[in-house]
Amino acid sequence: MAYEQLKLDNQVCFRLYAVARLIIQGYQPFLSKLGITYTQYLVLMLLWEHDEMPVNDIAKRLLLETNTMTPLIKRMEADGIVVRKKDEKDARKSIVCLTPKGRSIEAEAANVPLCLSRELREAGLTEKTVMDIVPSLDEIIDKMCKREKQK
Repeated sequence: MAYEQLKLDNQVCFRLYAVARLIIQGYQPFLSKLGITYTQYLVLMLLWEHDEMPVNDIAKRLLLETNTMTPLIKRMEADGIVVRKKDEKDARKSIVCLTPKGRSIEAEAANVPLCLSRELREAGLTEKTVMDIVPSLDEIIDKMCKREKQK
């Protein structure tokens, strides 16, 4: 190989990608029981915290494009988990609200983080090992988001 920097083993991005995929795979059995995807789970966590959020705010918080959010929200709406309504102050804004079904999933979902923690322990990871990387990940996210805004 002519370029050492192109070896997969030398890529930080691959490690981040692989960990993200493996964590999402770990969530999948628990989320499937709830009838939701991982991305829907992220949206629901935001709405359980702050019901009635504009689509743009949800997208921004999840670091997604609004054109990614539209089909996601439509699917959740078709599943009866959320509804959309127009903002009373600005009719161009679409507000996403939980339905009773969306609220009821919260109690069942409360066990999902515990189930994933168990999966991680069974894989030989301690909670400390996992939590120790959170500040570094937060720093990467923060700095990369600031960089994107400067572009």
